[in-house]
Amino acid sequence: MTWWPIGASLMSSNVGSGLFIGLAGTGAAGGIAVGGFEWNAAWVLVALGWIFIPVYISARVVTMPEYLAKRFGGQRIRIYMSVLSLILYIFTKISTDIFSGALFIQVSLGWDLYLSTGILLLVTAAYTVAGGLTAVIYTDALQTLIMVGGAFALMFIAFSKVGWYEGLLDHYMSAVPSVTVANTTCHLPRSDAFRLFRDPVSGDLPWPGLVFGLTVLATWCWCTDQVIVQRSLSAKSLSHAKAGSVLAGYLKLLPMFFIVMPGMISRALFPDEVGCVDPEVCLSVCGASVGCSNIAYPKLVVELMPVGLRGLMIAVMLAALMSSLTSIFNSSSTLFTLDLYHKARPKASERELMIVGRVFILVMVCVSLLWIPVIQTANSGQLFDYIQSVTSFLAPPITAVFLMAVFWSRTNEQGAFWGLMTGLVVGLIRMVLEFSYVIPSCGQPDHRPAILTDVHYLYFALILLALTCLIIVVVSLATAPISEEHLYRLTWWSRYSQEPRLDLAGHQMTSDPVNSDLSPDSDHLPDSWWQRAALWLCGLTGSYSGSVSPVIENSELNSLKEKPFWRRVCNVNALLLVTVNVFLWGYFA
Repeated sequence: MTWWPIGASLMSSNVGSGLFIGLAGTGAAGGIAVGGFEWNAAWVLVALGWIFIPVYISARVVTMPEYLAKRFGGQRIRIYMSVLSLILYIFTKISTDIFSGALFIQVSLGWDLYLSTGILLLVTAAYTVAGGLTAVIYTDALQTLIMVGGAFALMFIAFSKVGWYEGLLDHYMSAVPSVTVANTTCHLPRSDAFRLFRDPVSGDLPWPGLVFGLTVLATWCWCTDQVIVQRSLSAKSLSHAKAGSVLAGYLKLLPMFFIVMPGMISRALFPDEVGCVDPEVCLSVCGASVGCSNIAYPKLVVELMPVGLRGLMIAVMLAALMSSLTSIFNSSSTLFTLDLYHKARPKASERELMIVGRVFILVMVCVSLLWIPVIQTANSGQLFDYIQSVTSFLAPPITAVFLMAVFWSRTNEQGAFWGLMTGLVVGLIRMVLEFSYVIPSCGQPDHRPAILTDVHYLYFALILLALTCLIIVVVSLATAPISEEHLYRLTWWSRYSQEPRLDLAGHQMTSDPVNSDLSPDSDHLPDSWWQRAALWLCGLTGSYSGSVSPVIENSELNSLKEKPFWRRVCNVNALLLVTVNVFLWGYFA
């Protein structure tokens, strides 16, 4: 692929309906600081193109678990990564996507949140069964175009309504709901609403956390997550991969202006609904007593968009939501059946694997649905804060392992594994604590333990990264190193090496899990109509290829050579991107 679809795809795979709801909602509640989450991505995207992609290319890998298997050998880290990916999918992707889509329907059509959720899931299930993934491939690009176009149209309408940026400064700071809670200040907009850098102790997004803690989460998201990295690995050459990263970095500068600020305008225009603080009022407005900032963006769409555009925007939001859900369902069922179930039952037939995959999707949906009430009340009802906090409890150990694997050749399998395990236990303890205590509504006393009230989740991400790195270093130094012939072209320092490498992973990565004697299974179709219907639902009525796992071809992008002219063009553009980024940080700091 060339650079521009890669850049657009990096952007569109990251910006979904959940981000529109979450970013706008947190912007409405707390001001522009949440836009720093988007601007931080530019730095990490440059790191992806200039540091991580060259290592992945020289290692000749196409998936992230494959890189870890080559770098460390063994299977347990790969299985751990699969399990953790599933946990992250359920708690940060599926449940938040379903919730944000249902919230859109609730605000735009006035339906009940759980009725909306049920209908959304039914349509998505039908969409998946009827070959929805093929449709997704064709509609993704168009949806992104319309979504960004619609977002820009809404941005201009909203800004003209409020009197442009100067008007927003005045209106936002005076956006106070008519019903307030006595003897409190929670109905007042934050005094630092228009500042990116906030107090390191009392700020809602402290600046050291926003600069350093957030980089830990962003490195996991942009440099080690399969969905993102896969797009860069599809590039024609290293220069195209770098240029795609730079384009995505420029595109990530935009959400501050077309999502965060419109969210703030929504609070300025509708302070009673979006800015409500009285638990009873909030409950009647959006069904959550802790606050209604999540409805900021859909409220703006419904109230300000002209009739035709409003319908188009809602349709695009839901289509984008459903396409991301089907992709997540598909990849998570593949992860579960091939990486976990198939290892437990190596002789399972293809039909059994297909049925297990579909049943697992149902289980994931049920767990996600049960989790929705937690999302509604978590983090003062701010969806984006919820997503980032869960990520900060679970992702830093993965970031630590990839950083150590790429930059420190002494890291071995035992160090990486025990680092991941320790990090997971500590992160889960914090996550359980976070969700076992309800955040108090406006005016109520806060009885949560100090670790929750005093240690911000972005600081916790830094602490967890440091702890994991320490465990990795101690255990790696206490155990035998991986010999050098296993590490050629797998670290940053050996990426140009021409020495032949002995593969630690052996041939266990490429063995075909399907036994040839299982193929007759497909000839015996059941006679009863209900069995045939069940098999049709599981996509088991067509012809069989006889292969369970997809054939992984080695990437054609296997050379680190670049034409000097294009290398210079990429370097200059990366410097320009970083300069623009630093200027914006400084201007709004």
